[in-house]
Parts: sequence; C-alpha cells; structure tokens
Amino acid sequence: MLTVSNLGLQYGKRVLFDEVNLTFTGGNCYGVIGANGAGKTTFLKILSGQIDATRGSVSIEPGYRMAVLKQNHFEFDEYDVLSTVMMGYRELYDIMNEKNAIYMDPDATEEDGMRAAELETKYGEMGGWTAESDAAELLSNMGITEDLHYQLMHQLNGTQKVKVLLAQALFGNPDILLLDEPTNDLDPETIMWLEDFLADYRNLVIVVSHDRHFLDMVCTHVVDIDFGKIKIFSGNYSFWYESSQLALKQMLDKNAKLDKKRQEMMEFIQRFSANASKSKQATSRKKALDKLNLEEIQPSSRKYPFIFFKSEREAGNEIFKCNNLGKKNLNGEWLFRNVNVQFNKGDKIGLVSKDSVATTAFYNVIAGIDQPDEGNYEYGQTITKDYLPVENADYFAVEHDLDLINWLRQYSKEKDEQFIRGFLGKMLFSGEEVYKMVSVLSGGEKVRCMLSKIMLSGPNFLLVDEPTNHLDLESITAFNNALTAFPGSLFITSHDHRFMQTVANRVVEISPNGMMDKLMDYDEFLASDAVKEQRRQLYGESVVV
Repeated sequence: MLTVSNLGLQYGKRVLFDEVNLTFTGGNCYGVIGANGAGKTTFLKILSGQIDATRGSVSIEPGYRMAVLKQNHFEFDEYDVLSTVMMGYRELYDIMNEKNAIYMDPDATEEDGMRAAELETKYGEMGGWTAESDAAELLSNMGITEDLHYQLMHQLNGTQKVKVLLAQALFGNPDILLLDEPTNDLDPETIMWLEDFLADYRNLVIVVSHDRHFLDMVCTHVVDIDFGKIKIFSGNYSFWYESSQLALKQMLDKNAKLDKKRQEMMEFIQRFSANASKSKQATSRKKALDKLNLEEIQPSSRKYPFIFFKSEREAGNEIFKCNNLGKKNLNGEWLFRNVNVQFNKGDKIGLVSKDSVATTAFYNVIAGIDQPDEGNYEYGQTITKDYLPVENADYFAVEHDLDLINWLRQYSKEKDEQFIRGFLGKMLFSGEEVYKMVSVLSGGEKVRCMLSKIMLSGPNFLLVDEPTNHLDLESITAFNNALTAFPGSLFITSHDHRFMQTVANRVVEISPNGMMDKLMDYDEFLASDAVKEQRRQLYGESVVV
C-alpha cells in the first residue's frame, strides 16, 4: 500500500538515516520510535510529502487516500467545527461546495446543471449523503458536544481544537493515516476511545507517540529508527523493548551458546504472544511473531538514564493529611475544595481532575509555594518531601545562569566536581556537555536536571506533576521504573497511562465540588461504572468530558 525505496535524509554532514527500504501494508498499525532527534516526525513528513528526502522515493498505491493529523492549531480558526472535520476528506468537501454553489447561483446555465448532476453522482459514491452525520458522530465520540459543532474553531479551547483536528484526520475512512503524537492534550476517555477505534481500523496507520500504553494497545508493528537505519519489527512497543533488552543481555553474556540464546528468545516470544493485551489483535500478532527472524532482533543503541530514588530516612506512620483543603483561581472561582486525604504507609496516590490547573494548584499548595483559601494540611515529623513541578522555568532563570556542574552542586551535600560529573554522566550528560549553561538546555534536559536534584535530596515523599512532559521514551521508562521501585509515598499526576497504572495504588479526584477517593488502580478507576457515575455527580454533569 505504501512503499519506501532507498530513502535517505542528510543535513550537511549529518545523516539521519540512509538506504531505507520498507513496505507498509493495510490492516496494520506501525508505531514509529527512536531517540530524541532521530527523525521520527521528519520521517512522517517525508511520507506525507511535506518535506523531500535527500534521496530515494515514497510511493502510494494508485487511488489510495492519505490523511495527516494537523499540528497547526490555528489553521482553521475561521471555519466552523463541522466544516473543519469534513475538510479532512478534501475532495469530498470541494465537491460539496462546488455543487452547492451551482444550486445557489440564480444565473446557472444548463451546462452548470449537468455539472451539478455529475457532482451529485460522485458525491453519493464517496459517501457524501452521510458525511455530515458521520462528522458529527466522530465529534460526539470525542466529547465535542452538538452545541459546539457550528461554532468557529477560534472559539474552542486548546483541548477541544486537538479533538477536532483528530476527528478531521479520521474522517472519511482514509486508506493511510499518519498520526504524530495523537494523544497529546487528550483526556483519558478520548484516548481509550481512540485506542479502540484504531484497534478495529482496517486500513494502514503509522503513528508517532511517547505514550507506551497507547503504542501497546494499537500497534501491530514497531518502526525503529536506530543506527542510522529504519527497520520494522513485529509486535507492540513492550515486545520491542523487552526483546531488545533480552538481546542486550545475551550480547553481554559472551559465554552463552547460540542454542541457549535461541531458546530464551523463543520462550519469550511464546510468553508474550499468550499475553497479548487485546484479544482481537492476539491472533494476527501471534502469526507475525511466529514468522519473526530471531537474528533480526538486536540491542538498541539508545541509552537509558540511571534514575533511582533512595530515601535517606524511613518514613514513620504519620505521613500526610489534609482537611477540607481548597483553592480558588484569580477570578475567585474554586479550583478544588473539601479535599480530605490521609496517607497510609505505602500509599502512592494518583491525583486526577478534569482541570489540570486544579491539580497543579493542589501541588503548589501542599509544596508550600501557595497558600490554601480554606482548610489545612500537615506532614509527619519524619517526612522529607521533594517536588517535580510541571513548570520548572524558575530553576533555570537566566539571571541565575550556571553551568550544569555548578547548578547541580547547589543541591548536593557532596561538592567534589568528580562526584557531580559522575552523577551527571549517569543522567546522560557526558564530556563537554557538563559545561553547558542551564538556560540553553532543552525541555527534556531540564527535567533530567530536576530528577538529579531530587535524587540527591533523598526524599521519602514525592510530589510529581506531569513528569513525562519533554522526556523521550527511554527517560520515561527509566523514570517509571524508579517510581515503581520507590519505597516512599507520593502523589502523581500524569497523562501517561502506564505511569498511573503501574505506580499508583489509589486514585484521588479533586473538583470545585469536592473529591473522590478510591483504593484501586488506574485501570479499575477508569473502567468502573460506579466511579463514572460518581464523577458525573462530582462535576454536576450528565456526561464527563
């Protein structure tokens, strides 16, 4: 359906990838992965024709239509929502406008009438008679209610725009669908709907995402950009990750015999096939894995930072509690109120809200940055806390600019440069990088600095607000593993489903009307009908958006 032949991309002396030969077939979903800067988004832009490769070609089977998730959230600001969705099938949209213009022209000729009849036939063959209702259904499934369908795009908030642009890409059942970070800014309900939609999608999907759970739920194959090459592997992200780690272990075990390596890999594949996460995908995935050439699997060249949280002091039984805690926004409206939480030893609480401003405000209150508007909170005497905020700009302000060594030295009891350099090396800052000024660091590098600061403080209680922002898959995986192993207690808020599912053993939801506290994991929380009803009551809504 889509073929890549001898593709290469080079900027000056830097070669992103070369001699790429791939075939993408219908009925499969391909998840594109690679380290930051490897060229994931660039590869999608080459496939869609937005940019040209240095050499090689991309060919699409004649008659097939491609749709791309738009990244410019302001491109359609002067169009109404329903029209914006229908523009996803541009040929159909243009035919509709042309025939309607003929019907509205009082001076239309007989020739115009014949043209309109021709357009009507084509319009019907393309599914035009149900196009508007199909677009409306897509929007409603994503939580864009009917009262918004005829509003102009600029009247919508950022999250609503993302949903409309996603509906635009999905509209009209395109033969080839390219999605770059489709889950960004989506609520859990819409993500789950999209997972089910793509799992059932019969055409070709190619997606870039840092959401590991999403990749696992929708992908039949992984497209790995590594070693300056692009290769396709059967299975979802977890299969690729675990098999590459096994390959690394085998490579390091120089004494292992080939037969033993092969047996280990076969056992792994059989175990993974049996545990396929979606039954509707399990059969096709098992067939693909049965055909897998074991020699193709190799260790990844990507590096994982060393993230490990060791508490300097064990927490006592009194950890944290808050009573009737509440905070208003600048307009005097409640962000959250009547929040009552008491930690038990070993609790790791996933904090959620329909409004991300509310969760950040909660963290800022209990971190001591802001004052509550009602209620109080207290930590136990043995508790030492640290905070990873969603916004960290204050820690890297230009007026306090330092190189990496001196920035981290501020937060370390051990001031020796070799110790600091060694610590930074574990967080993937090596060589001359340690002399970079912190004001010029990328978003991901700043988060790794903040994690280094927290590790050095040795807390037994963590506040973690949207930890995966700006991080690549390798850092996300290492961070997730570290929080899972963390012996202390924590509050965590994240759009990364796997973070919430694997770290939190309890979920607390806060709102302007009160709170809900459930001793269950994140999947149970999202799936429970009783919880859904409680959430509706919590927000005073007939439907949770």
